[in-house]
Amino acid sequence: MVHALVWVVLLVVLYLVNVRERPADASILILVYGALNIVIFYVHYFFINPLLIGENRYWRAVTYMSVVLVVSIGVKYGIASYYQDIILQYRDTENKEKVLTPLQYTVAALITGLFFMLLSTAVYVISSNFKSREHRKSLENEKLNAELAFLKSQINPHFLFNSLNNIYSLAYQKSEKTPEAILKLSDIMRYMLYESNEDTVLLAEEINYLNNYIDLQKLRFKEKMYVDFHVDTDETDHRIMPLLLISFLENAFKHGVSTDASKPIRIDIKVHNGRLHFRAENAKNQLNKDQTRGIGLTNLKRRLQLGYPDRHTINIVESENYYSSELFLYL
Repeated sequence: MVHALVWVVLLVVLYLVNVRERPADASILILVYGALNIVIFYVHYFFINPLLIGENRYWRAVTYMSVVLVVSIGVKYGIASYYQDIILQYRDTENKEKVLTPLQYTVAALITGLFFMLLSTAVYVISSNFKSREHRKSLENEKLNAELAFLKSQINPHFLFNSLNNIYSLAYQKSEKTPEAILKLSDIMRYMLYESNEDTVLLAEEINYLNNYIDLQKLRFKEKMYVDFHVDTDETDHRIMPLLLISFLENAFKHGVSTDASKPIRIDIKVHNGRLHFRAENAKNQLNKDQTRGIGLTNLKRRLQLGYPDRHTINIVESENYYSSELFLYL
């Protein structure tokens, strides 16, 4: 479509330029010779350029180019001889009528043919480079999507492993909270299996998922566990990659739960002008600290790099008695 439009515009321009001086001859000069040059362009584009550039068969390409040039020059000269008074005749500087010799016309036709061949090669190279970039970009996107899918698939077994350990602990203690914990896990897994299959989810749904996770964690303990979960935003219609914030929350519980009302686990979520600020902090509880080695934060950092390049900042602060994680994210 683009090629056709360019040729139509070019032929119209050439026609308008020539019609002023030679109105009777403009149609023959433009339509007939324009069609021949277009044929040369596309024969070279589709049959010779692939040999010349794609397969590096230079001798074969040169042979085909020579054949095309000889045939085109012969056809053009035949047409020129038929319309000799229109094409071969010209006026010199002294305004005398002269006729182009076969050699002069052959040189002119050769230069014209080579021009359209070079133009064809230039367009072919540009088009090939563009297609190559698009292909590489497509492959990179496919690779990134595959990696994101793999990273997200790691979250489910990781979370399920931790949750089942928690429920096992409740069952082992013969706690009355076990049925409620199983029901809560069922709700969470429903979200993870169905809602999170999308590339993004509503921020409100992700926040609700975090609330359910906290409720499930609270069911683990006989003593009261203190969590200060605060959301400050009216912009919950924003969308976010699913299961993105859970790793921060898991880490807060991993480094120790709080049974001290003066030292709760603090979770703050703020959204202002499209920027999310998530912060989780807690005092370390060495007695309850989960000693298992997790994949959560490593997974999270990679997902942020893939999904929000140059649009996020993550900060981790850890000391002997304190742990905090913070995320700034442009949604």
